[in-house]
Amino acid sequence: MSLRPSGKKLVKSQIKGYITVFLSLSIMIILSLVLALFQGARIGAVRMKTECVADISLNSVLSEYSRALYEQYGLLMVDASYGTGNHSITNVQEHLRNYAQKNFDRSRAGGLMNAQTMTAMYCKDARISGYSVATDNNMAVLSRQIMAYMEGEPIGNLMSSVLENVGSLQSGELDTIDVDELARENQELIDSYELPVIEKENGEKEIISIGNPADVVNSQRGIGALNLAIKDKSSISTVRVNLQDYASHRDLNRGTGLDESGISGGQNLIFDQYYYEKCSRYGAEFEKSLLKYQLEYLAYGQDSDYANLEKMARTLLFWRQASNMLYLFGCEAKVSEAELLASALSIILFLPELKDPIKYSILFAWTFAESISDLHILFSGGRVPLFKSDSTWKLSLTNMFSFRDHLGSDCGEGLYYQDYLRMKLFLTDAGTKLRRMADVIEMDVRRTDGNSSFKLDYCVDIIRAELEIGTRYGYEASIERIYGYER
Repeated sequence: MSLRPSGKKLVKSQIKGYITVFLSLSIMIILSLVLALFQGARIGAVRMKTECVADISLNSVLSEYSRALYEQYGLLMVDASYGTGNHSITNVQEHLRNYAQKNFDRSRAGGLMNAQTMTAMYCKDARISGYSVATDNNMAVLSRQIMAYMEGEPIGNLMSSVLENVGSLQSGELDTIDVDELARENQELIDSYELPVIEKENGEKEIISIGNPADVVNSQRGIGALNLAIKDKSSISTVRVNLQDYASHRDLNRGTGLDESGISGGQNLIFDQYYYEKCSRYGAEFEKSLLKYQLEYLAYGQDSDYANLEKMARTLLFWRQASNMLYLFGCEAKVSEAELLASALSIILFLPELKDPIKYSILFAWTFAESISDLHILFSGGRVPLFKSDSTWKLSLTNMFSFRDHLGSDCGEGLYYQDYLRMKLFLTDAGTKLRRMADVIEMDVRRTDGNSSFKLDYCVDIIRAELEIGTRYGYEASIERIYGYER
């Protein structure tokens, strides 16, 4: 009997061998494809997670805006010192790095179990390659934030009212007519006349005094407008600051800067409205504020409340004297009163040519006394019209001589102190006001807890950040993002 295997069995054995080789080759190809897809998915996951972490980290950084700055002035910026007094953009960079790494760290449970993710990512580096601070480009960033805050603010009626008042002021030349200078020139004319001389019984000669009634008023000009207008000086704030400590007077830190457009006339009114909402003034002081007369500071920039209010009083006196002179010199009845008094003096002195100079001297003194009365009304919360009439004129010629005892009350019509202040603010250079507003913001924020060294030139508005990401599998990724505050 033959023991050789049959041909049929040999064929079956060969077929099984062919299938094993084919499956091995196929599995290698499929496995390579699967691994390639897995690696592609891993790389895609790394990139996607890098983008997500960058967005989350930058949003987290921006969420750390200064609460005091926002609550008091509605501005969203990150204080780079974080209240520590160490002003540096590297502080913000470290916060960004920390937020990025936290988003890559394993959970506590994952750490205990040593569980690994398919990405195994970590933050290699986080850099802030560009940033803008509030004071960049001559306060352009600050102005942009203010405009964003005021977006949609209805100022139509306000705009027409302020522009109308300023237009009336300028068309009447109240901001250019220097009444004090005119009065001085008239006094020089009076002084140029040679007065008669009389001889006394003892043989001495004496020049006759004019006895100009205007001298009673003129002798009090040196006291100052503010002192004459406000009787109770104890009500005036005595706060003084060192301006060298604030943004408009010190060397500023600079970011990358922004190319912002200037402030137009319409925008100027929007900014003024913001100042009126956020700043105090005489008669409407804020407890939170360092300087109590902040709007006056925006207009004049002096280092004390008293000095700023005194400057405002001088401006009001300049405007009111011009307005009152225009009315008084055009009122025939009042001019006749002054002329009658001047005629009597010129007759007594035997100098008829002094009649007109003395008349004008009396009218200038009357103008000054009425103007001081106007200032008293305004500082007391009353109204004074831009241009006077018979019904709104306060002082008689007789009361002029003791005008400090006859300071008037509300005229019943016209503008309040804040309206005159708004005109002065409108006429002040927009860039100057904005720089002084930066001072005011610093003054007030420094009075809040944890912000004693607050500086606007380290308040970040926009960040350009670069994140570099590594993995345990040798892959790397980098991303750049620009983030800022949007309204």
